Parts: sequence; structure tokens; C-alpha cells
Amino acid sequence: MEIIRYAELKAQPWRNGGGVTRELARRPKPAAEAATVDAGGQDSAWDWRVSIAEVSKAGAFSAFPGMDRVLTVIEGELLLLSVDGAEHPLEKYRPFRFSGDADSAGALPTGDIRDLNVITRNGSFKGYTSIIELSKKRAHPVFEGQFGILLQGQATVSPGTAGSEPGVAPGTGSAAVTAPAAAVESQPLNRYDAVVGSDAATPEILGRGFLAVVSIDRVAG
Repeated sequence: MEIIRYAELKAQPWRNGGGVTRELARRPKPAAEAATVDAGGQDSAWDWRVSIAEVSKAGAFSAFPGMDRVLTVIEGELLLLSVDGAEHPLEKYRPFRFSGDADSAGALPTGDIRDLNVITRNGSFKGYTSIIELSKKRAHPVFEGQFGILLQGQATVSPGTAGSEPGVAPGTGSAAVTAPAAAVESQPLNRYDAVVGSDAATPEILGRGFLAVVSIDRVAG
């Protein structure tokens, strides 16, 4: 079970001084760490990327030619996003899709915001973001190709039994060791921690609050 701890991610400042970005994941993984990033982005040497940005200043966003973007305000009240001259008021927890080729900029009529960005290469991958309310009674599974990001509240994650073979301890891959699901200790999640999905011993999240589920699907053909 893999958890990306938000507190351990390095903040990369935008070159225009408008904010900082923390990268949760990308494909392929970066070969070297960059010191600065453009507004809303870093570079385009990847097929998809999931990141969280803190926006403290109005200004232009970087263009991502050949990419598709899904932006979701996850903290703060409102981002006024301009896309090719058309204004779109983006409220909290309402994902918005737009082209990375577009001329885009953001204004902050109600103050600083934080947003979740999912960017995918057209023709190769398609990204989706959904916001769900967690339950303490029914665990939410996170499957392969997904990330579960705690946006608000309190939650824990534990390896589920889905995808595990009978008599195999979740995550061990060995029939020599058995362990009931209840014996596997759950891990607490902090705000903006991300759970990496899996189809083997699928992670399950329990709690109260809101979770962003990011799905990265490969485009057929």
C-alpha cells in the first residue's frame, strides 16, 4: 500500500511568483528535480501529471500544447478562470476541464486558493476528477490507475481484500503467511495525502470528510 505524504513534497515556486506547485505523481517519473515551475505547470516531458498548486496572485497560466486539463479548486472560495477570453467562475469542489492549448489566466476575487490539477496527453491518456463524501461505515476503494486524495476531514486507509488470493496476506504475495483483513493496521491520512490505487489488496479509505478520486485512463488505440 503506497501513500504519498503531502507534507514531504517539495514546493516548487512558479517563475511568475504567483504561487507554488507540489507534484503528487507523473508518468514518466522525473529524472531530475526542477528548481522552479511556470504558472500552473513545470514542463511537458511527461504523459500525465497530478499536482496541487497554491495560487496567491492573479496571472497567466502556462500553456500545455497537446494536453487536456482538469482543474478543481480544493481550498478557498472562487477562482475566476479565463480560457481563450471566456470567463468561468470555478467554485470549490467543482472540477473543470479545458484544453492545455488555450490561453488561460486566473483571477482571485475572494482571495488565495489551492487547486488540484490533472493534466494528460491527448490521444494517450484521459484524466478524470470526482469529489466524494467519505463514510465511516462503508470504505471507498482506490483501484489501479487512481489516486485518492483527502481534501478535508479525518480518514484512515488499509489494504482491502479485493484482488487478494485466499490464504495470502494482503501485499505479501506469499501463501505461506496468512492474515485476516482486521489484523492489518490502518494508516491515518493527513490533509492532501494521496493513496495510490491498486487492484491487488485494493486500498480502502474510511472516514468523514471529502475525497478527490483522480482516475488516469489509457486511451485505446
